[in-house]
Amino acid sequence: MTDPRPPFPRGTILGYPRIGRRRELKRAVEAHWSGASDLEALERTAADLRRATRERLADLGLGKADSSIPESFSFYDQVHDAAVTVGALPARFGARRADDGQIGLGAYFAAARGAGEAAPLEMTKWFDTNYHYLVPEIGPETVFALSSDRLARQVAEAKVDGFTVRPVIVGPVTLLALAKASDAAPAGFDPVSRLDDLLPVYADLLASLRAAGAEWVQLEEPALVSESLPADPARLAEAAGRAYRALGAAVDRPAVLVAAPYAQLSVEAWTALAAAPIEAIAIDLTRGGVPAAVDGLAGKTVVAGVIDGRNVWRGDLEAAWRRLGELERLGAGALAAGTSTSLQHVPHDVADEPALSARLASWLAFADQKVGQVVTLATGLAGGREAIGDALDEASAALADRRSAPGVRDGAVRVRTGALAEEDFDRGSYTARVAAQDEKLDLPVLPTTTIGSFPQTDEIRRARARHGRGELDAAEYDRFLRDEIARVVAVQEDLGLDVLVHGEAERNDMVQYFAEHLDGFAVTVNGWVQSYGSRATRPSILWGDVARPAPITVPWSAFAQTLTHKPMKGMLTGPVTILAWSFVRDDQPLSETANQVALALRDEIADLEAAGIHVIQVDEPALRELLPLKRADQRSYLDWSVRSFRLATGGAAAGTQVHTHLCYSEFDAVIDAIAALDADVTSIEAARSRGEVIGDIASSGFAAGIGPGVYDIHSPRVPSVAEISQLLDRAVAELPLRRVWVNPDCGLKTRGYAETVASLRNLVEATREVRATVGG
Repeated sequence: MTDPRPPFPRGTILGYPRIGRRRELKRAVEAHWSGASDLEALERTAADLRRATRERLADLGLGKADSSIPESFSFYDQVHDAAVTVGALPARFGARRADDGQIGLGAYFAAARGAGEAAPLEMTKWFDTNYHYLVPEIGPETVFALSSDRLARQVAEAKVDGFTVRPVIVGPVTLLALAKASDAAPAGFDPVSRLDDLLPVYADLLASLRAAGAEWVQLEEPALVSESLPADPARLAEAAGRAYRALGAAVDRPAVLVAAPYAQLSVEAWTALAAAPIEAIAIDLTRGGVPAAVDGLAGKTVVAGVIDGRNVWRGDLEAAWRRLGELERLGAGALAAGTSTSLQHVPHDVADEPALSARLASWLAFADQKVGQVVTLATGLAGGREAIGDALDEASAALADRRSAPGVRDGAVRVRTGALAEEDFDRGSYTARVAAQDEKLDLPVLPTTTIGSFPQTDEIRRARARHGRGELDAAEYDRFLRDEIARVVAVQEDLGLDVLVHGEAERNDMVQYFAEHLDGFAVTVNGWVQSYGSRATRPSILWGDVARPAPITVPWSAFAQTLTHKPMKGMLTGPVTILAWSFVRDDQPLSETANQVALALRDEIADLEAAGIHVIQVDEPALRELLPLKRADQRSYLDWSVRSFRLATGGAAAGTQVHTHLCYSEFDAVIDAIAALDADVTSIEAARSRGEVIGDIASSGFAAGIGPGVYDIHSPRVPSVAEISQLLDRAVAELPLRRVWVNPDCGLKTRGYAETVASLRNLVEATREVRATVGG
């Protein structure tokens, strides 16, 4: 490539929501999975969504021809896309087609969901977000080759419509750093050791994107900001320097932007990227400071991530403008305004939320509004502050209004949190609690239970929607829900489970349901955000001080308990998870907000106990998720997050068995914190990783009850009795028998009844077989 590199635009975003404003992609993908539509229909819907996104971004002010519009579409997740593109799929999925060497959508989806006896790829959280990705499996046997031309075809598709887009793909260092060693790999194998084998494939990919019409490409390298990955940060920085020296030296390529979102780049990684022969670096300035000036920046564009891509607050645009000014001292060749991360973490458009008050809406910025903020700052970079002064002043006025609005600060709430004493965080002796619970509950060895939710059927969703529209009055809806609860209890009785749940038919979402019943929250109508694959959630907006006006779950749990003599679990979402899966106010420390939520839950637990519920689960699946990426910040987070859980549960009686649930939590990374929660029973994901976590639990000396999941609910597969028995055998061989529980990995909300009942029947049967071998 001999022509000059094209200049980078003055403003850009690192990515945009891709599921569609009304979850069109979700519906199309699930219709294809169910056999209701063919591949052609799925591809057509996806192409329509991509076109609509490009047109929308152009309408909002990003340029059609200057590479400011990112091409960041995915059918499932971006890590899986990168793995498929370079051919890194395990052989059990059939991988490359014989005719053209490409990996088609059939193998792509099989790896995500499983196929027959082929278990799906493991899934875990994307850095410290609520987004999930599929974990690549890479070993010495992995043959890297350019195995998908999908991204190049999307670039060409955009070109036909008059757009010169910037294709986005996970970079080689992050792809390998997030991978796990394949089953065939020797002990101690590190996928990052395959970097030199992978780089030629990335070079081929860059050439194919250039040939398709791309002038810029965005390679995502968030691994370079993390200190929480197995690979040492210094080693990853060295790998990045090696990778981008090699890729930058390629002649036939687009200009390269390396994006490092989610935290501050290490000094070593920043220095390595600045020295590499690439054209631009994007840095996160909402979770990191202005870095030092280093050699190599004079010929590069620095894309300043001053607009928060992970929260929904309009924020301080004046402060963002000042931060851009601070970057001038770096001596970079050019400066561009940008988002800190992809906007995939926020909903589409505040204007699409008719139920929000005008005042609250004026404090918010969803994806479209954030694009507008980037365009404003880009205008300022081109024309000076006077060109954007009115917009900066308007944002500052909204920020001032938010600070003074009623409900943002509640005197009674603050008096209560200010009066907390150390005994409020302590339930007393675990040994005494075990004795009291054994006497009260009288459970068998290897007690069986589920995590809480049962399938949310179309009938349930229709009834909820009719009630919301006023077509089903409160009494009729109440009868419907009680009938559904009775059905769920009867199913569990028939299966022979030991500790039952009411199924949560009344709940739309495990966080939103509580947000709808607590002061200080607002909920959205169309605020969908992708969680994984085709799954999306609507995070609530926590804007003010939190209090509980009345009991929330008590009537449903109490009713369910009247239907059975077995223990019925009360089901609550924990304070950390409520924060993690909401858009939380940014005007006070998270620890203060967490304690407010914890006190509301403490009141709920007291009311559940008074209603005769003696097993209460306080779910904290997001505990690991919020762990800061920088080690220096982790101890403070773990301290306040653990204390908020203990505040919520600290008033429970000794005879009340407190459970918690964690999923995708990399148990070994937070084992001390999980033990410090002081729950009586902890359930955790283990099935998709085939029980890897059991060894970590055993070696840690974890003494409380533990339920390593034996049924992966994120796949439609029905695990066999033998498969479950194998996981249980491992658990009872390595863990104290009287502490082991048997449960699925997570709630059953997203599954169908047929597969759920079949899987739970196998779970119960496997438990009976293992009980027989251990004399239970």
